[in-house]
Amino acid sequence: MKNRLKVLRAERDWSQAELAGRLDVSRQAVNAIETGKYGPSLQPSAVSGS
Repeated sequence: MKNRLKVLRAERDWSQAELAGRLDVSRQAVNAIETGKYGPSLQPSAVSGS
């Protein structure tokens, strides 16, 4: 997940702060996920996009 998230973010030219805002999480949470310090649990609505 961590490497995939960083790649997808880079493909869209989003900063960690921009992605964090879109996901309604902190920039620190995005950084922790990307560096492997935190493994998120996804809610079904987050996965389906609803």
